[in-house]
Amino acid sequence: MNRNYIAGEWMVGDTAAKNVNPSDTSDVIGAYARASSTQVDIAIAAAAAAQPVWAATNPQRRFEILDAIGGEILARQAELGDLLAREEGKTLSEAIGEVVRAGQIFKFFGGEALRPGGELLASTRPGIDVEITREPVGVVSVITPWNFPIAIPAWKIAPALAYGNAVVFKPADLVSGSAWALAEIISRAGLPLGTFNLVMARGREVGDALVSDPRIAAVTFTGSEMTGRAVAQACVARPGVMAKFQLEMGGKNPLVVLDDADLEVAVDCAINGAFFSTGQRCTASSRLIVTHGLHDSFVARLIERLETLTVGDARKPSTHIGPVVDAAQLWQDLDYINLGREDGAALAFGGEALSVVEGQKGYYLQPTLFTETHNAMRINREEIFGPVASVIRVQDLDEAIAVANDTAFGLSSGVVTTSLKHARHFRGSSQAGMVMVNAPTAGVDLHVPFGGRKGSSYGAREQGRYAAEFYTTVKTAYIRP
Repeated sequence: MNRNYIAGEWMVGDTAAKNVNPSDTSDVIGAYARASSTQVDIAIAAAAAAQPVWAATNPQRRFEILDAIGGEILARQAELGDLLAREEGKTLSEAIGEVVRAGQIFKFFGGEALRPGGELLASTRPGIDVEITREPVGVVSVITPWNFPIAIPAWKIAPALAYGNAVVFKPADLVSGSAWALAEIISRAGLPLGTFNLVMARGREVGDALVSDPRIAAVTFTGSEMTGRAVAQACVARPGVMAKFQLEMGGKNPLVVLDDADLEVAVDCAINGAFFSTGQRCTASSRLIVTHGLHDSFVARLIERLETLTVGDARKPSTHIGPVVDAAQLWQDLDYINLGREDGAALAFGGEALSVVEGQKGYYLQPTLFTETHNAMRINREEIFGPVASVIRVQDLDEAIAVANDTAFGLSSGVVTTSLKHARHFRGSSQAGMVMVNAPTAGVDLHVPFGGRKGSSYGAREQGRYAAEFYTTVKTAYIRP
C-alpha cells in the first residue's frame, strides 16, 4: 500500500505513515505512501495532459465508467464499510451507509454525464441563433477531510469526472485506507491514463502546489475554516489566471425545539444530530435551543436517552458511539469541555475520556451535554467537532431564531414543532443553507444541493445537478447560418 496512483501507475512514496485504528490503538491498519513534491508535480502534469482526451470522451463512455465504479463500491459495501469504521471510528452501520452513498453518487453522476444540458435561444438580432453550452472547467484539485473518507471524495470526484475534468485527489492523512481503496477501484475503471491521480501526503507538504499550480483550473476543498480561507487566498493570489474554488468549512448548527414539539421526536433529532458519528460532522447539532415550556422535560428525557448509549469499538454491533478519530481530536474535545466548565456551563452528562473500553485502548469520549449555557460562550461559538452539545434556554420562537442566527456559520439548522406556521416562519428566517423540520440537522440526500452560508461555505453548491455550476464553465455562441 506504499504507493500513490499517478499518471496511470502506482508509485512508491518517499515515506509512509501508519494508519492506526482509533478503537484499538494496537491495531495498525497499514502503512500508506506519502507523495513527494516531485510526484505531485508529475500528477498535475499527467492530469493536464489527459484533460483534453477525457473532455472529448463521449457521454456514453463516461456513464459506463462512472456506473462501473459505483457498482463495484456497492458490491463491496461490507468490506469497505468495515475498513472505514476501523480507520475513522464511526459505527459499522454508519460506515456501510456511507459506502452505499458513495456508490450511489457515482451512479447518479454517471447518469448526469448523459444529460449535459444546454440552451438554444433566439437572438434579438435577425438571422442569429444563440447556443449556450457547458464545458469542462479543467484539471480539478480535490482536497477532502477525514470525517467522511469515502462519501465526500465521491461527491467531488464523481461530478468532476462526469463533466469531463481530470482530477488530482488529496485525501486527509488520517484516512488513507479508504482513499486508497477508492482510488484502486477507479484505477481499474477504464479512464484514460492520467485522468485520475491519488496523492497521499500531509496538506502542508503538497497543498501549495494543489492550489497554486497554474495547471490547476479549480480547487474543491472541505475542511477547517482557517485552511479554507488560505485556499481561497492562494487561488486568488496566483499570477496570471486565478483558480475557481469551492469551500465547505464547518458549522455551529442549531436545533430549535419549541414548546409544541413532540418530545420523543425532539430527543431523537438531538441524539442523532449531536452525537451519532461521534459528533464529527459539519452538520452536527451542537447548539440545542429549547423554549422555556419544554426545556426541563427535554433535558431530562435527553439525559435518559444518553444513559442508554454504548461507547465502544466502532465495529461491534452493540456500539452506538465510536471513538473520536485520533489523540489530537480527543484533546481538542476535552479542552472545550474544560472551557465550558470554566465559563460557567453546567455539565449535565458525560464529559470524561475513556482510555480503555472492554480491554481496548482507544480515543473514547463519553457523549457530553452542557446545560445553563448562553450563546456568547465559546462552546457555543466555535466548532468543537466531537460528541459535545449545549442546551440554550430561550423564551419563544423569535428569541430562538435570533439565537440560532447569531453565529459566524450557516450550514444547517433545524426546528422541531407541530405547528406548520412556526415551521414555515423558521424556514424563511433561518440563515442557513439547509433547513430541517422535525428531522436531524445532519443527513442529506445525494441528489439535492449541499452547502451553507456565511463562514460555512463559499462558491457553488455541491451534489445533485447544482454540481455542474462548479465543475463546468459556460460558453455562449452566436451563430449566423
